[in-house]
Amino acid sequence: MVIYNVTSHVESSVEKSWLNWIKEKHLPEMLATKKFKAAKIFKIISKNVKGVSYTAPHNSYDKKSLKHYQNCFAAKLREDDVNKFGDPILSFRIELELIGQQP
Repeated sequence: MVIYNVTSHVESSVEKSWLNWIKEKHLPEMLATKKFKAAKIFKIISKNVKGVSYTAPHNSYDKKSLKHYQNCFAAKLREDDVNKFGDPILSFRIELELIGQQP
């Protein structure tokens, strides 16, 4: 399993509108690319000085699907985020590969 994880620090002033946008527009658009099995959003419960942070692990079908998403879809979806919210959102992305688990 390959997970594409996006973590975002969100300023309090845009948190509600950003979260609504993520749930109602962004995540459905990511899933519509057919490159992910599932997309979730979690609020990080650690304390931050200003704003809050969220993490969104997206379960990709495989490395090839993720690379296709990154090459063909990611830039447009990131641009939508920046155009709508700009500087109050700071995001970083990592790729995770499951190498084992316990029952």
